[in-house]
Amino acid sequence: MRLRLFALLLASAAGAPRSVAQTPAADLWREVEIVRTTTGVPHIRAQNLRAAGYALAWLQLEDYGTRTAMQILRASGRMGLVFGRDSMEQDFLARRNRARAVASYSKLEPNTRDIYDGFAQGINRYIALNPAEYPATMPTDFTGFDVLAGDMGGPAYAAVRRFLSALDPKQFPPDAPRRGAPPSEGDDAEARGLTRDNVGSNAWAFAPSRTKSGKAILLRNPHLAWSSGYYEAQMTVPGHFDFYGDFRIGGPFAVVGGFNEQLGWSTTNNAQRLQEFYALEMDPAKPDHFLIDGTSVKLTRDLVTVKFRNGTGVSSETREFWDTPAGPVIHRALGRVYIVKTANDGEYRGGEQFLRMMHARSLDEWKAAMRLHARGTSNFTYADKAGNILMVWNAALPLLPHPTGGDTLAIPVKQTNDMWTQYVPWDSLPQFLNPKGGYVHQENSSPHFTNIREKVDTTNRYPNFEKPSLSLRSQLGLQLVGGTNKVSLEEVVKLKHSYRMLLADRVKPDLVAAVKRTNPTGDVAAALSLLEQWDNTAAPESKGAMLFEIWWTRYGMGLADSLRYTKAWDSADPTRTPYGLSQPAKAAEAFTWAVAETTRRYGSYDVAWGTVHRVRRGPVDVPVGGCGGALGCFRVLNFARDPDGKLSVNGGDGWVLAVEFGDTPRAYSALAYGNSARPESPWYSSQAELFATGNLKLVAYTAADVDRQAIVRYRPGEKR
Repeated sequence: MRLRLFALLLASAAGAPRSVAQTPAADLWREVEIVRTTTGVPHIRAQNLRAAGYALAWLQLEDYGTRTAMQILRASGRMGLVFGRDSMEQDFLARRNRARAVASYSKLEPNTRDIYDGFAQGINRYIALNPAEYPATMPTDFTGFDVLAGDMGGPAYAAVRRFLSALDPKQFPPDAPRRGAPPSEGDDAEARGLTRDNVGSNAWAFAPSRTKSGKAILLRNPHLAWSSGYYEAQMTVPGHFDFYGDFRIGGPFAVVGGFNEQLGWSTTNNAQRLQEFYALEMDPAKPDHFLIDGTSVKLTRDLVTVKFRNGTGVSSETREFWDTPAGPVIHRALGRVYIVKTANDGEYRGGEQFLRMMHARSLDEWKAAMRLHARGTSNFTYADKAGNILMVWNAALPLLPHPTGGDTLAIPVKQTNDMWTQYVPWDSLPQFLNPKGGYVHQENSSPHFTNIREKVDTTNRYPNFEKPSLSLRSQLGLQLVGGTNKVSLEEVVKLKHSYRMLLADRVKPDLVAAVKRTNPTGDVAAALSLLEQWDNTAAPESKGAMLFEIWWTRYGMGLADSLRYTKAWDSADPTRTPYGLSQPAKAAEAFTWAVAETTRRYGSYDVAWGTVHRVRRGPVDVPVGGCGGALGCFRVLNFARDPDGKLSVNGGDGWVLAVEFGDTPRAYSALAYGNSARPESPWYSSQAELFATGNLKLVAYTAADVDRQAIVRYRPGEKR
């Protein structure tokens, strides 16, 4: 019985590819119109879902160049066939993944298949009509299988690499990609050297009791690199939905947030552990067998052949992979088989879940879509026309029978029940529905403090659950929304653009006192006076913010929080810690250095924040306010240093959407980097100055509003 249970855990789907009837791409242009409004936002008006998917793919290629087509090419496992042997390494795993997509495709609902099929046809049609943008060998026969393959769940290979490096650093040096491992585009932020301070999102929801209109309000505000490809659009399909929000470049369903007439949601990154490493005993009497439940079980061998361009011809290479029913084999050594067991490995319904959410007309329907549990990560913040607000800490969370092994320990397995075999039920995940005080907020901290009007319990029910945390950014967010005042939609937009730097509130008094004790003179004394008068904001006109940031970097460099602050963050006092400076002498010394360093870099220690920090996109070059999350800013901005020494935004705050659910949704939005990554496009910088000044545009949602703002209408791929 145990052997049978083990065999059923994560068995790979098998089966031959099925032919999928598709409307010819050459005719789909007749079934959809694109209307672009004043800043280039596309409004897709499609007769059916296949035409909607077709138009979305066309738009992504039209506005972002080859990026989406190359991602689908990569998912199809044909990089080597287009670019040669040097590009084929990732094709082996991609071909395995695509085979699972093919086997799963018929299990998807017809609506989801229509979107995938149409998306593939849109790519094919665009490439065929714009061949000069692509290599001569670029395929034009993509199918829904290839698009689904890009959405399939699979192991987190960054975690696999970390585990193998810890297991055998000589064979697997740190940061060396494992043969056959895919690129890290889909891996976690930590693996790319980013921190939770600067990678994440803000999300708020206000209940009718907290709004002046008596209608629920939702805020969506992701913080990622400006190359991450958020794409603002409206998709209207009669009989299905009228959805406005963001679609990520690279596919139809990467991460979707926005609203329809009845409801909306936002996503924010959360911290969860979705994989565990296990060590199975090899059977010494039988090659390629392992022992489980007292029985010898044969490993499954998978031979994968990849074709690659070889000069003017085509060659092929074959590699072998080994699997167990619980997950792929990642290493064999010292009588053990090491495997990774990953939540949602082989999950194919992620797009289906988002599509059901876009269709949902009520909280019950939206929650039913969420219960698919096909989207394995992210907090979801929700609001609707009925007045409900909700925050869900969402995860396909393994129900562990053991403490987590992290990325360095493989749990020994002798019996099936030594491994996790089930998920924590979706309804058992942390959820805040219509809480006291009429608000929920999320800024990538743990869910424990989503609403502090409710009783806060910081004990965790599961060993792999996110530990309590409340960053400075989250604390500022709580201060902005956690009161009793009623707000309008316009006031929510203003609150969201707060320039306050909460870190300064917590440590500036100690810094001022420490420097005064040194009896400063000259520039140091004048700079201290400036700092005392500074309003603790990173507004464009603020003088003192630049000096403070340079000082903090110097003072805190290499120090743990326990050595920086008088009091580090404490879950028992979550909204008032950290505070103070534990090393006043070091703080004063760092301040003297910062005065000279700020003057050296920028000509004066009293340089305004916006003189240095800029939004530069196309012809736009304007000052901007906002700072890194570690400084306690709610408007998180990341910067790159330009050749002239100025700092230009390259990430963080970029997409802002605020919507009020009245009889007809009323919304404001801004996408800082616009709807096109092509510098020659009029949409490349059309929203940059709007964003930099902390303003949003009024969203055109109704057909009448869209028609009133329309500046371009066309049918994508129309026959010439």
